[in-house]
Amino acid sequence: MRKIYVAGHRGMVGGAILRRLQGRKKAGEALELITRTHAELDLTDQAAVRDFMQSERPDVVVLAAAKVGGIHANNTYPADFIYENLMIECNVIHQAFAAGVQTLLQLGSSCIYPRAVPQPMREDALLTGVLEPTNEPYAVAKIAGIKLCESYNRQHGVDYRSVMPTNLYGPGDNFHPENSHVLPALIRRFHEAKRDGLDEVVIWGTGKPRREFLHVDDMAEASLFVLDLPRDIYEANTQPMLSHINVGCGEDISIAELAALVARTVGYDGRISQDSSKPDGTMRKLMDVSRLADMGWRARVGLDDGIRETYAWFLDQSQTQIRAK
Repeated sequence: MRKIYVAGHRGMVGGAILRRLQGRKKAGEALELITRTHAELDLTDQAAVRDFMQSERPDVVVLAAAKVGGIHANNTYPADFIYENLMIECNVIHQAFAAGVQTLLQLGSSCIYPRAVPQPMREDALLTGVLEPTNEPYAVAKIAGIKLCESYNRQHGVDYRSVMPTNLYGPGDNFHPENSHVLPALIRRFHEAKRDGLDEVVIWGTGKPRREFLHVDDMAEASLFVLDLPRDIYEANTQPMLSHINVGCGEDISIAELAALVARTVGYDGRISQDSSKPDGTMRKLMDVSRLADMGWRARVGLDDGIRETYAWFLDQSQTQIRAK
C-alpha cells in the first residue's frame, strides 16, 4: 500500500491529479490517498506541517498547493505571492524529508524563465536573464522550489522532482473578475457581455502577446507520468543542477486570437477591442516540451475542445450557485 499526500487537492491542478489517483485506486492499485483542506492544515505554518508529516508519514508527496493569480493579482499582492509560496515550499519539502519521504513531485510555473529568452523556452534557460517584472515575486518563489528539490537530492539522495507547466485551464479554474488568469477571465467577460447584451468587450493589453495553454487533465496525466518514471530514466533526461521538466502542448496563440476563439465558443458576436494602456506581460511564452516528448508523453486535449468543456463547467457551476441561493 502506497500512501500519497496531495497538497492542494482543492485547487484546479491538485484536484485533477487527485481524480486520476482515485481512478487508479478504483482500478485496483494499492493506494492510500491523503488530503487536507486549508482549514485542516495551513501549509504556511511550519509546526503544523511538521506534525502532519510526522503523523501521516506518506510515501509520496505531490506538492500542487500554491497561491496563484493573473497579472492584476501579482501586481497588487506581490508580498503575499512571494511569502506564501516560499513558506509552502519550504515547509512541505523540508518536513517531507524530515518524515522520511523519499519521493516528491513539485509543480511550478513557466514564469520561472527570463522575460527575454529564446522561444520555445528550454529548461536550461533558467536563471539566464531578468524575469518578467509583473510576476517576479511569484517566479522567484517557484525557482526556489526547484532549487530546494535539487538541493535535497544532492545532499540527501532523495528523489524530488519538479514539473513546470505552461498556462493551465479547465474545470476547477478560478473565474474571479480581478484575480483570475487570462483564459478564465475571458470566458467570464464574454459570457457576461452576451448575457447583458453589450456591444463591445475590451481586453487588456495590445492582444499581441502569445500564450500556450494546457488542459488541466493533460497536466494531471503528465504529472503522474513524470512521477512514475523509473529514477534512472528520469535522471538520464535531467541533470543534477537542472532537474525540472517542462510540460506543455508545444503550440501557442495570440491573446487577440484567443479572445476571438472564446467569443465564438460563448456565442458573443459584439466588438472586441484592446486597452493598450494595460500591461501585456511577457510577449511570448512557449515551452520547449521536447524532453518530455522524448520520454513518451504528449498533450491530447485540443484548445477548441478544452475551452468548450471549460465553458460548460463554468455554466454548470453558475447554475449550481444560483440554485444554492
